[in-house]
Amino acid sequence: MAVWASSGSALKAAMLALLAAPLTQPAKAGPCAEESFEGAGYVVCTIDPAVSDLRLVWQNAEGGPYRTFSNLAAALGNEGRALIFAINAGMYQTDFSPVGLHVENGGELRPADTASVDGPPSRVPNFYKKPNGIFFLGEAGAGILPTEEYLAERPDVRFATQSGPMLVIENRLHPAFIPGSTDRTRRSGVGVCEGGEVRFAISDGRVNFYDFARLFRDHLACPNALFLDGGRGAGIYLPEMRRNDFSWHGGYGPILGLVE
Repeated sequence: MAVWASSGSALKAAMLALLAAPLTQPAKAGPCAEESFEGAGYVVCTIDPAVSDLRLVWQNAEGGPYRTFSNLAAALGNEGRALIFAINAGMYQTDFSPVGLHVENGGELRPADTASVDGPPSRVPNFYKKPNGIFFLGEAGAGILPTEEYLAERPDVRFATQSGPMLVIENRLHPAFIPGSTDRTRRSGVGVCEGGEVRFAISDGRVNFYDFARLFRDHLACPNALFLDGGRGAGIYLPEMRRNDFSWHGGYGPILGLVE
């Protein structure tokens, strides 16, 4: 009985000390959250590039494509780092090489694709729906520019990836997008938003380009945004939400990832 009495006194004293102590800071929330916009669900990840280690990668140490988020996470784990979030960084060839410009660690591994494809918008591949664009990160922060403007300015960048079409261009939606379009599929994209924050979004279900672009402009406050990929080729890695998507193409090409 004496032992229990002593333990109770100690517990009471500990509880009083805890109540008197200042509150500790809550655990840091992850960068991603589930959001809805006009009836559609999305996962949105917000990153401040000024204080975050956001990377663009394609090939592993052996020179082959990572292909899966798990392979990239394992490689980083061997270096004592963690992959917090990742998304495929645009379109890729059957050998998983990037379609269009790919700059990694300041080096250009693939040149920009400036080709044009003629025909009605419904027959033109998404990448070639002009204007397409380039998402990049450099010392001055993150940016998204139409391809022709990027090539004219040639900003100093750490990484850059090309995709298309542009979703939002200086607060204007891409001119080819049609309200109420029946061209609906899962879509992923990136926007550079208020305060220079970068926001990635992937839809839970099928959405058209018009509604997806409005998500970035009207809900996420991104004056410039770029489509990354769509259909079963769009994927996200997010352990906190138990997401580790795998492409039906057999893997992904370039990958954008947040590293700690």
